Amino acid sequence: MSTEHPFDHWTRKPFRDWYEGMEKQAAEATEQLVSGSAFAELLGLTAGNFAALTRIGGETCDLMLRNMRLAGRADVTRLGRQLARTEDKLERVLQEVEDLRDQLADRADGAVGTEAAS
Repeated sequence: MSTEHPFDHWTRKPFRDWYEGMEKQAAEATEQLVSGSAFAELLGLTAGNFAALTRIGGETCDLMLRNMRLAGRADVTRLGRQLARTEDKLERVLQEVEDLRDQLADRADGAVGTEAAS
């Protein structure tokens, strides 16, 4: 015993044919839309606008942090650069101190050597 209605095939086929035809037309229209240079330009403009909005959002967050007297990304970056410069200067001072220590040790060795020779 079949539970299918004898007219199911007749009533579903026109709808299925109509749906397949609409799907084919939509696919062709979408393909034509995407294949043109206007779509590429629109996609480029959209990407550019999205990047600009992201930058504006970041700058707005930095401004809000600055207004609340909190350190923002720009402040932390600036402090990082200042810290790196200070570390470089301290490294140079340490090298100079070591050079002076070596010179002082050489003079002390030279003075001890001349006193022993006398």
